Amino acid sequence: MPSLHSIPLTLNDGTETDFGRFSGQVVLVVNVASQCGFTHQYAGLEALHNKFREEGFTVLGVPCNQFAGQEPGADAEIAEFCERNFGVTFPLTTKADVRGKNQHPLYAQLTRFKNGPLPGLVKWNFEKFLVNGDGEIVGRFAPTVEPDAPKVIEAVRRALG
Repeated sequence: MPSLHSIPLTLNDGTETDFGRFSGQVVLVVNVASQCGFTHQYAGLEALHNKFREEGFTVLGVPCNQFAGQEPGADAEIAEFCERNFGVTFPLTTKADVRGKNQHPLYAQLTRFKNGPLPGLVKWNFEKFLVNGDGEIVGRFAPTVEPDAPKVIEAVRRALG
């Protein structure tokens, strides 16, 4: 199984990088969408990002249009929507598939992590994966779990040490 840090990423602004840019940081990876019932979670994700940013934490948003077509916009439109409506400053990737034959390699690795009722495939928008600074997946949270939920906050604090 390849290291998460070696997986290539393209950021929303077209920057080519890899997940290794987050080496040493705790990252909450979230598949996001602009027209979902959970879209309000962008505000909570931004608050979480800001709360722990100085301690080595970031949120990584991965826009995805695989669930009821709830992320139809182009990358520039998605970035503008997130900034205008939620003041998002955390990084976003280009739009990607989180399941299926074109599944992004990051999600091919993330979905190997099994956590209680969330084994295998991503079920919906705003599913969250917590990755520690060593690139190990240490948590997985359902879309219904808000970013400010005590179990998310506690998991982030544990991962930060």
